[in-house]
Amino acid sequence: MIANYHTHTPRCHHATGAERKYVENAIARGLQIFGFSDHTPQYFPGSYYSYMRMFPEELDDYCNDVRALQTEFAGKIEIPLGVEAEYYPVTWKEMLLRLQDAGVEYMLLGQHWINNEYDAPSHATAPTEDVSHLIAHCNQVITALETGKFTYIAHPDFLNFVGDPKIYQQQMQRICKASIDTDTPLEINLLGVREHRHYPNLLFWEIAAQEGCKVVLGMDAHSPNAITNTQQEADAMKIVQDLGLNLLQTVPIKHI
Repeated sequence: MIANYHTHTPRCHHATGAERKYVENAIARGLQIFGFSDHTPQYFPGSYYSYMRMFPEELDDYCNDVRALQTEFAGKIEIPLGVEAEYYPVTWKEMLLRLQDAGVEYMLLGQHWINNEYDAPSHATAPTEDVSHLIAHCNQVITALETGKFTYIAHPDFLNFVGDPKIYQQQMQRICKASIDTDTPLEINLLGVREHRHYPNLLFWEIAAQEGCKVVLGMDAHSPNAITNTQQEADAMKIVQDLGLNLLQTVPIKHI
């Protein structure tokens, strides 16, 4: 790997380590591009407050800290400023406006919830045979891609569907075709690799290979040690090579 665009900070409340240490490990690893993309604030209606992401009042400090690292390490490594975001129609316009005002450069699509997380939420890692959940998730991802605002899809195989594989294949083909139509690469998520999660899902990546989708590796780093783990990359590359996936080393950033 020469680039990683998927990195978190302690502001998401489930990552650890100083931002500087992430960058120092990235340089030691030989990366040329190292993007921060912590979980974006969302601006929910009512009194709901999300504790799995950056708080709204933390956005400016996050951006300022990353910009300071951009200046300090200029000429040594490129450090784009991004966020990982869900697409929620009700919060979309305000979230986008606030990210633009803060100077955030790019977004990764990380759709962790079916529909949304504040109104009868259903987390996409919960095993489900419910076809309506599968279809709703795919519809939401495709609508997000059609905005043209996302640089790539983080863990596109995140939904833990355990029902009919034929139905799963039909729906995931829709995401893969939308990936091609919108020129939005798909991420093989190295957090899933190193923690042996239900993703990467080989059935999904077989579909992506058949459709000819562009693919990128993303560390999804929640600690500086994730940067120095080389086994995760070797395991992911086996998937790439076995299936003949179209791997990109770098990804053009879609500015928001």
